[in-house]
Amino acid sequence: MAAATQLPAFLVLNADQSIASRYDPKELSDEELVERAHAELFHITRAYAELMQRYQRTLFNVCARYLGNERDADDVCQEVMLKVLYGLRNFEGKSKFKTWLYSITYNECITQYRKERRKRRLMDALSLDPLEEASEEKAPKLEERGGLDRWLVHVNSIDREILVLRFVAELEFQEIADIMHMGLSATKMRYKRALDRLREKFSGLAEP
Repeated sequence: MAAATQLPAFLVLNADQSIASRYDPKELSDEELVERAHAELFHITRAYAELMQRYQRTLFNVCARYLGNERDADDVCQEVMLKVLYGLRNFEGKSKFKTWLYSITYNECITQYRKERRKRRLMDALSLDPLEEASEEKAPKLEERGGLDRWLVHVNSIDREILVLRFVAELEFQEIADIMHMGLSATKMRYKRALDRLREKFSGLAEP
């Protein structure tokens, strides 16, 4: 698997050169980093860079498992990072930072998924094989991977989103419900039913 998405070079550079900020970002909580970022952006990106570095691997894994290939996942991760960069100063802290982050990620994944689905429909209408235009380095499909990816192909898109946010992002049910604009009980019910369906196909599936 490809390495998790890296921060854009100019952001890392700004973060490293922020000598005016006399604090260690690794010692701060997400909430404290958000406060720092409010004061720093856009002149300094130190707090923002630390937030992204904390979540970039999980962010990439969420996107890769939802979208099914690493190329699209990397593109979506870059878009999410930019949306966080430009939206962070307006984040009011009404939810946890990670809930807000994965809400943006969820919406971007849906946008990319729909875009790819429209593209495939167009290719089908033109009788073209979408695999023909893929490079030799095309990332593997979900069906070719093991672990969680092997399970996800057996559930519908909504249940897949819930499972990814629960298993990969490790979010609480209330956070998942908020992100997906669903009720808490409905979220838990869909989660349980999805696991029940998967248990019919695979054994040894444990809840996080």
